[in-house]
Amino acid sequence: MSHVPAARNTLRILTLLSSIDVPISAARIRAELDLPRSTTYHLLTEMERAGYVVRIPETRTWGLGLVAYSMANAYVTQQPLVRLARRPLRSLAESVGGSAHLSRLAGSEVLYLLEVRGPRAVSLVTEEGVRLEALKTASGRVMLAHLPEAEVKAALARAHVGESGREGNGEGASTEGVRPRAAPAPSWNRLREDLALVRERGWAQEVEEVSRGQRSLAVAVLDHLGRPAAALAVTFPVAALGEERHGGVIEALREHARAVGSRLYGNVLDSP
Repeated sequence: MSHVPAARNTLRILTLLSSIDVPISAARIRAELDLPRSTTYHLLTEMERAGYVVRIPETRTWGLGLVAYSMANAYVTQQPLVRLARRPLRSLAESVGGSAHLSRLAGSEVLYLLEVRGPRAVSLVTEEGVRLEALKTASGRVMLAHLPEAEVKAALARAHVGESGREGNGEGASTEGVRPRAAPAPSWNRLREDLALVRERGWAQEVEEVSRGQRSLAVAVLDHLGRPAAALAVTFPVAALGEERHGGVIEALREHARAVGSRLYGNVLDSP
């Protein structure tokens, strides 16, 4: 008998949800695991708050949340991703005269798995192991854009999603020095519009929201289910590349993301 029944039952719920292909009702969870009604709902509520499960209001069912998916995805793919992405990132970093990054979602944050700097790149905050708020990064935005709306809400439940704000464009910002800077948090409606645009065009950007004087472009690496397993991104000085060169950089990101996804998952899914 477990000395920590709540922890044990939490693990049982996660195991059950991971063994079934579709979200299921709380009633079925109770029946399958022989749990009291109150215990089931208390555990599901806490797990939802933490991002391990997500509730689908339309069907009144529960499925695995982004945190649970990220843990499983990290276990399976983190090291292979790093190995496969190292050479493409080196090529990207050299082509833009800056840095290139591999990252994945971790709840409402982006976790940087690998950074490769070009010969003229400055030191940035996006080193390996660093976590940043997903909404402030191009990598985070492009990965969130490829998730279902319910999962985005669950992932950002503890993030500051306010009543105003928009994707930053760096207008009026200083280009001297390198340091993180704050950006207003978007309302949910604005965020949904921004993510829809990112998903449609297949890439995201941020300008001077993470590092002063720097622009980032990012594309998602999609798995065999079309979900964001990771993101490839480049960061370079705002004045280093003219707008006319951004299209070529984005296409290179797409090609490398498609190649990494194909080698890792045996598919050729890529962003639109």
